[in-house]
Amino acid sequence: MTLMAALIRCFLIASLLLPAASGTAVSTNLFQQLQIPEQGAYTGAYVDFGDGEDHVSLEALEKFEGLTGKPMAIVAFGSFWGRQSFPTEQVDLVRAYGAVPLLFWSPWDSPFDEKRGPDKFALTEILAGKWDAYIDTWADAAAKVPSQFFVSFACEMNGTWFPWSGWFYGKGPPDPHPDRKLTGNELSQATKEDILHPDENWFGKGDIKNPATWEGPETFKKAWRYVVNRVRARGATNILWVFQPNNYSDPPGYISWNQPAAYYPGPEYVDWLGLSVYGKQTMNSEDDKWCGFDKLLEWPYVEMTRIDPVKPIMLAEWGVTESHTPGEDKGAWIASAFAQMSTRYPRLKAAVFWHERWANDDGSYSNLRVNSSRASLKAYQEGVANPFWLGRPLWKAP
Repeated sequence: MTLMAALIRCFLIASLLLPAASGTAVSTNLFQQLQIPEQGAYTGAYVDFGDGEDHVSLEALEKFEGLTGKPMAIVAFGSFWGRQSFPTEQVDLVRAYGAVPLLFWSPWDSPFDEKRGPDKFALTEILAGKWDAYIDTWADAAAKVPSQFFVSFACEMNGTWFPWSGWFYGKGPPDPHPDRKLTGNELSQATKEDILHPDENWFGKGDIKNPATWEGPETFKKAWRYVVNRVRARGATNILWVFQPNNYSDPPGYISWNQPAAYYPGPEYVDWLGLSVYGKQTMNSEDDKWCGFDKLLEWPYVEMTRIDPVKPIMLAEWGVTESHTPGEDKGAWIASAFAQMSTRYPRLKAAVFWHERWANDDGSYSNLRVNSSRASLKAYQEGVANPFWLGRPLWKAP
């Protein structure tokens, strides 16, 4: 048993011996509160925790730290509603390791297939109160965690792959310019105007269980507020809520309904702004082109700063696959990403790398791991070694 393993075992045993809190409420002065770094940003990772994204293990954490030469301030993993439980064991393990947990809390049932539309955890069912008991049980367990931790609820809602997307909930208003695709400042201004001054005829009203009255992104915002309100009411005020759209919207080109701003539930319901920022992820898809990191983050970052003028921003997921196509250099891509994140984006305060390898339906593999090649590993090691990247969380004094 390694020293780290022994220390974590002692931590977990001690936590089990602590007296249970009475009731469900937790006072904000009873848990550790995370600081937003004034200088630098937190580094972290999702470390290939299996098909369910929740098989957190000390071995995996130690192995990744050994590969990269730096500990993680944030460790991410999945928390699917299909499990019907709060991941207490995983949270305790991450905290014992010394990192802040980041839970991708997804209203999704097995087999977790993408692009199949809403399942029994549909946003409309959440709003109808069907899953109140689960939310309450989850929140009661969350309230017992003695430090703040991140929860990214229903991430990448502006895509078409997850069942909580506005695409599956009546989409949104028709594009008033169906033959003209706006970009850059023009799109940003159009989005702002449409959000501030929407046409009331765009969205239907009525029975929340009736698909004919689903309201696209409005359904998402209502569900987000409903869940957060219910969790907080149970005393789980130790959660840092992360609003995490994808860095591009799918389908693209629409003026307002599928842009991140259309899904934003409001500043009182969000603590951190997040983004998923991936380069090329597949080998054989004609639609998945190699793209430099600067083009992937620059415009989405600006959009996030416009959504809220002060909240910290994190890359809740970032990464790129190993490519064997000439000119597609993963090592150079990672080196460029680290250099840009540390110099061009002052509100970026955390970045969580997606370290995973998976098989695709066509027999190819997507390898986003930092050690997919010597060049990739070297670039990651050198990038994260910059003192800008903080390998341990900073906690506020009680």
